[in-house]
Amino acid sequence: MAIEYLGLSEINGPLVALEGVKDAAFDEIVEFSINDGEEKRLGRIIEIYEDKAIIQVFEGSEGMSLTNTHTKLTGHPMEIALSPDILGRTFNGIGRPIDGLSPINGEKRDVNGKPLNPVSREYPRNYIRTGISAIDGLTTLIRGQKLPIFSGNGLPHDQLAAQLVNQSSLGDSDEKFAIVFAAMGVKNDVADFFKKSFEESGALEHTVMFLNMANDPVVERLITPKVALTVAEYLAYEKDMHILVILTDMTTYAEAMREVSSSKGEIPSRKGYPGYLYSELATIYERAGIIKGAKGSVTQIPILTMPNDDITHPIPDLTGYITEGQITLDRSLNGQGIYPPINVLPSLSRLMKDGIGEGFTRDDHQDVANQLFSAYAKVGDARALASVIGEDELSPTDKKYLEFGKAFETEFVGQGLGVNRNIIETLNLGWKLLHILPKEELDRIDTKILDKYYDAFGEN
Repeated sequence: MAIEYLGLSEINGPLVALEGVKDAAFDEIVEFSINDGEEKRLGRIIEIYEDKAIIQVFEGSEGMSLTNTHTKLTGHPMEIALSPDILGRTFNGIGRPIDGLSPINGEKRDVNGKPLNPVSREYPRNYIRTGISAIDGLTTLIRGQKLPIFSGNGLPHDQLAAQLVNQSSLGDSDEKFAIVFAAMGVKNDVADFFKKSFEESGALEHTVMFLNMANDPVVERLITPKVALTVAEYLAYEKDMHILVILTDMTTYAEAMREVSSSKGEIPSRKGYPGYLYSELATIYERAGIIKGAKGSVTQIPILTMPNDDITHPIPDLTGYITEGQITLDRSLNGQGIYPPINVLPSLSRLMKDGIGEGFTRDDHQDVANQLFSAYAKVGDARALASVIGEDELSPTDKKYLEFGKAFETEFVGQGLGVNRNIIETLNLGWKLLHILPKEELDRIDTKILDKYYDAFGEN
């Protein structure tokens, strides 16, 4: 039964305190009615001390006073209405439509999700094609995986996020596929870029978009990824779809958590973030996966900007513990005009080996990827040597590695914005670039694979 209270006992930024509360529950949603019902807002109970409840106000506490506010406890947690009609729609950070269309009518679900028994998980198999060679070829995204992108301020992660939405597919599979896109703390011009890009490519038809703007209240940001993942789980496990969830930018989510934690007077941990940052990130990331008996899957690509490009910062550091690899964007490659500026050496996909090869991509995929990684690592050694003794003094083999490195960065990695390659084109390009090197240098490829494919791409 909903209970209504008149007045508040304390207001502190986005947090308000209500005393004399009975039968309140943690995470319960409350409705605020301000100035005799002229304005409505939502909040969430985040702490309870005996008969005192601390409430986060999603829309912020501006305009609220201790006397003009009616507070009603709803008796349920944050919920969102779900139906197949949700595809193609755009919502704000807490799931309210902002596309001018009517609200979604359907069964309401708790955005916090249900605990998932680990033994009910199935091992991720098969891959999702992004059309980007550096990802599909070398750090392949597997269905049910969580594979973050580590970026930095000023790097083109927004363009990459839009390209992933526009190009991602299940390859040649005829299974149902959709994307849930959630942006947190984005500026108006970036939000307009996303909307325009998705509309022009036609991707919006199979995308559900959540936009939390930079000028929206900070506590909304804490709900946005949970709302997005609730939609993803519904489409995957009840509508048998394979769902790719893109969350950008998880750094703004963590900073919102730090701000709210500071308002609550909690003791800070590393860099001022709350001590429960790890568990909160894990709560989000672990909602990716495949469940036994379900035909669908939830795959995650969280994007985060590393403050000062520091990969040891708490946000990328903890994210790396939880997820299965990472894709790292590089500032020096971006400075050379290479897009996407993916540095393949620190990038990896730990589940890649289980979703590629014969029956998934092509039988030479793992060997080509291993050889490209190995060759590009030697490029760094050759460049370091050339900086000491000069390029003219290098051996013929080292000069070939320099040639390979330049071609690899400009052709394979730097494929350009909007270029969509299938996996066969990516692997064929890999073979073409490997022909720059002497055949005896290709020591990471099985002899049978080398005999089968090498001559098909000409001789060095």
